[in-house]
Amino acid sequence: MSPVTSTITTLRSTLAHRRSAHRARTQLQRDLAGYDTPSARRELDAILARHTAEEIAPIERILSQQSVGRTRRAGGSL
Repeated sequence: MSPVTSTITTLRSTLAHRRSAHRARTQLQRDLAGYDTPSARRELDAILARHTAEEIAPIERILSQQSVGRTRRAGGSL
């Protein structure tokens, strides 16, 4: 395999991985948006409590972003 072919193959693989990761994150965002009532959020919090801070950090970032978005849409201040 030539260096150019190898580089192209690597780039394609990297782009495919990024697209896949983006799709997975988008789906997770949609799933987490469904926990929009106090009781659903308590259920989610109970689930997250079973995991380490490192494991749930990406989920907590998404939840925080969604919370800020809801506040802004509702006309509230931060």
